[in-house]
Amino acid sequence: SPPDLAQLCADEGSFDAATLSENGTMLFFRGEEVWESSQGGLQPHTRPLATSWPELGGPVEAALRLYHRQHPQEHQSLYLFQAWPRAAGRGQRAASGEQVWAYAGGQLRPGFPRRIGDEFPGVPGGVDAAVECYPEDCGGETVLFFKGDTVYSFDLALRVTKPRVWPGLGPCSAALRWLERYYCLRGTHFHRFDPLTGKVHIGYPRDLRDYFIPCPGRGHGQGNASWGDAGDRCSEMPFQAFLSDDTGRIYAFRGGLSFRLDSWRDGYHAWPLGQTWPELEGEVDAAFAWDGRTYLIQGSQVSIFLSEQGHRRVLGYPRALQEELGVPSADAAFTCPGSAHLYLITGDRIRLVDLMQMPRHVGEPVLLPHDHVDGAMCTNDGVFLFRGPSYHQYSSVAQLLGAQQPAPPQSIATHFFHCPQ
Repeated sequence: SPPDLAQLCADEGSFDAATLSENGTMLFFRGEEVWESSQGGLQPHTRPLATSWPELGGPVEAALRLYHRQHPQEHQSLYLFQAWPRAAGRGQRAASGEQVWAYAGGQLRPGFPRRIGDEFPGVPGGVDAAVECYPEDCGGETVLFFKGDTVYSFDLALRVTKPRVWPGLGPCSAALRWLERYYCLRGTHFHRFDPLTGKVHIGYPRDLRDYFIPCPGRGHGQGNASWGDAGDRCSEMPFQAFLSDDTGRIYAFRGGLSFRLDSWRDGYHAWPLGQTWPELEGEVDAAFAWDGRTYLIQGSQVSIFLSEQGHRRVLGYPRALQEELGVPSADAAFTCPGSAHLYLITGDRIRLVDLMQMPRHVGEPVLLPHDHVDGAMCTNDGVFLFRGPSYHQYSSVAQLLGAQQPAPPQSIATHFFHCPQ
């Protein structure tokens, strides 16, 4: 493995801070260095802090990415916190420690650095960690600052700070929000916590090097290194399934991993299936969503998860696909937004199932203009059929069913994962 990665994986030390960058890569700060995950989500590389933030002149205590939803035209900012006395360098004034630097588009914003208490009134200096909390998670745009066992909740609109004590969570050396979940990092371990109550989720702590850092020979269920091309979003390896659910989340499945496609601000990192859908392992062959539920088809079995409650598996599942939907297997499946019509694809045939009818009956097969597809989904933008490194887009189900020729192929990596062409 590359020297940067080997050092990161062998090390038992903790990070000073962690956050997501403005373009969705993960940043881990330690001393005078920062590790950044690649856009592919795999090999991280290290560089001196001074390369990206020459004004800092030393380590950071906490880091935070802020995106103001009320003012989307404002560039999102990266805030870096320092809380240590520092002698004046050439052309610099001496710093008394508690200060925050704000960067937008890689440039220091005018008026910075500032005292932490001037930018975030009521927040003390010397914070250990900071993380942005979204309105749907905290009831308003909020920043959580951690100092020892105390959490300072800063309301961005009201500019008011409320201290809380969360003894169950303990001190955090760094904190991170990623894909609607909140993590407290300490040493090489992390906890997932509820940002309103501080309650730690069951099954934690876990080791960073099994999840966020792709260490060879480690990983959840299988070594991260063995993800290989499956975990690199820009590899041309085929996907096995795609899913667009009722909440607008879009997932792609490949080799026991899933990717989120609708949340480009958080990057496109591979994540083991069981992290999003508890106890699910192996490969997903087809997937669709209907009525607040997600259906994941694996071979001749189907599992159903409730979409809203952190993807809780419905009791009694998995069960036979034949019993649930009237077919023995499927290569791909999709429902369109707000519709109970499920389309199942096997080989070059597509069949309709009315999900409102019980027991469920499969309609007559209709010939597709494709001899095979790997996956399918339907969104407000139309129907997408995926095959190898390409996808084919149809404006509606009717256009797909009436098509004599495949729609022109387009690149999955370029259009869905924003990979360089």
